[in-house]
Amino acid sequence: MDTETQHTERDRSSRPSDSEQPSDPEGPEERSRSAFTGRIGDWLPGGRITVILLILLLFLLLVSTFVLQPFQIPSGSMERGLRIGDRVLVNKLAYRFDGRPRRGDIVVFDGTGSFGHGDYIKRVVGVGGDHVVCCDEEGRVRVNGQPVDESAFLYPGDRPSTVPFDVVVPDGTLFVLGDHRSDSSDSRDHLGSPGGGMVPLDDVIGRADWIVWPFGHATRLDRPDAYARVPDAEAGAGAASGAGAAPDPGAAPDGDADG
Repeated sequence: MDTETQHTERDRSSRPSDSEQPSDPEGPEERSRSAFTGRIGDWLPGGRITVILLILLLFLLLVSTFVLQPFQIPSGSMERGLRIGDRVLVNKLAYRFDGRPRRGDIVVFDGTGSFGHGDYIKRVVGVGGDHVVCCDEEGRVRVNGQPVDESAFLYPGDRPSTVPFDVVVPDGTLFVLGDHRSDSSDSRDHLGSPGGGMVPLDDVIGRADWIVWPFGHATRLDRPDAYARVPDAEAGAGAASGAGAAPDPGAAPDGDADG
């Protein structure tokens, strides 16, 4: 037996190979990140915990600025759905990518120059080109000739409006009303003001999508079906023109095309 060869092989196998070296639990990126937060933490009271909290605050600030922002309801103008003190979450990206507010949306907007100083929350009743009238023979709001049943969200006991109005909403603006009509300062109250009570689209901050506080009142704010049958402005105008060109001989005379 070649004992020297055996010893040689045994010695070779006993040497640790490169693959058997202890692995580094932290990669280069983890080590550099840890060193970075460690260096900053050395300058701040609380060390790394303070750094982590600052990063979280920065993240929340960015989200609040560009994505979602909480607002507190300051008045009863949107009761019964939104009560004083409710916190709503406003989607600031809802209209950023070619989307526009739709009838029935609850929007938050900057009222400076049109309503007054500060932010307001109201329901969109008319968009650019819409013909909005109140009230018809049955006391309802009509949009492009279509009556709107607002009973699902109108404050109990309120009429759609005690102030008559007949407006065509300019392009690039909104006509808005509060759900608690008897306790709301909205487009009706600013018809004679600069801007005619209309809200420019550029002033819209976002769409209120959720009530998040109090928890017992938390819910999603869905768009109601009341406006689903309202025709587009051009279609509504075409229907009115068609009706004027070919009146029904048996119909009673009516001085107001929209009722």
